[in-house]
Amino acid sequence: MRGNEDQQEEVFSYLPLEKRVATDHPLRKIRGMTDSCLQGLSREFDELYAKCGRPSIPPEQLLRALLLQILFTLRSERQLMEQLNYNLLYRWFVGLKMDEPIWDVTVFSKNRERLLGGEVAGKFFQQVWQQAEAGKLLSEEHFTVDGTMIEAWANRKSFQEKKDPPEKGSGARGRKLFRDSHESKTDPEAHLFSKSRAAEIKPCYMGHVITENRHGLIVEACASPSGRKAEREAGLKMMQRVLSRKPRKPGGAITLGADKGYQEETFLEGLGGLAVIPHVAEYRENKHWPNWLKASERQHPGYEMSLKKRKLVEKVFGWIKSIAGLSKTKFRGTRRVNWVFQLAAAAYNLVRLEKLLPTG
Repeated sequence: MRGNEDQQEEVFSYLPLEKRVATDHPLRKIRGMTDSCLQGLSREFDELYAKCGRPSIPPEQLLRALLLQILFTLRSERQLMEQLNYNLLYRWFVGLKMDEPIWDVTVFSKNRERLLGGEVAGKFFQQVWQQAEAGKLLSEEHFTVDGTMIEAWANRKSFQEKKDPPEKGSGARGRKLFRDSHESKTDPEAHLFSKSRAAEIKPCYMGHVITENRHGLIVEACASPSGRKAEREAGLKMMQRVLSRKPRKPGGAITLGADKGYQEETFLEGLGGLAVIPHVAEYRENKHWPNWLKASERQHPGYEMSLKKRKLVEKVFGWIKSIAGLSKTKFRGTRRVNWVFQLAAAAYNLVRLEKLLPTG
């Protein structure tokens, strides 16, 4: 017998939102880890808001919504609000009730500056990193560093001459470069750059990460203006932060793998000053591109293994640029690009931890 379509709307719903989400859904575990991280940031949130006045949208809900945008590749906050309006799974993850009205799309623009000032993305990344450390998933001795280009929200045609260019350039021996005399009117902090001669020169930033070699989890992440020295300078700074977190094990040898772009004398000397053994890929014998590794470093027992583990960092960049949508950033300025890059790095670790940590 054919059933009739019932056009009468239900007045009440007796099935709570919590029961509408499957018990084995991956977002359940990610929500639990996210709530634990946000609970650890409660004091930081208290310092960002006034003690009196009209209550604001909880910062925990704002951050969960931004994580959703990264995890599900939503291209804009406007599309995120549209999904929150009718997607019950998204409402459950953010913490909105079924009948609760969604926010205006300008909420993120107004609150992002407050979250930027509190460096919330970096602190949230540290909370996620601590969960991985508590689960004993991180290698404490073997790491890999690399960088990638993030296309800026600017066009090559937007570059014009500066009104007051510096007298001394930023190149070798004070030589003036294009970035010293020209800047983009759309995003002045974006620089024209290409990692190879065959690639197209674009206005871009650079994202940098250090991963541990056991599971490929990110232990440090940051973004910077693009440049020939940017990768190496950021790599040394991030490695210093990694080493400052906890004391070394007696007799432990810390190694750092990298590609040929890090084969440079100053960078290797910097690692030597940190007592880190460089496992950097070498060029073929060429007078234009010398290799700076010592024989003891080249013959280190873990050198070949470090070079094989370098592919784990490429998976990180593939996820951040395709899923998180950072192949081209919508944000302008190094400060904002660095903020969203760290948040994307935290989201990547959450996705990996959902599979690596035991349930419950």
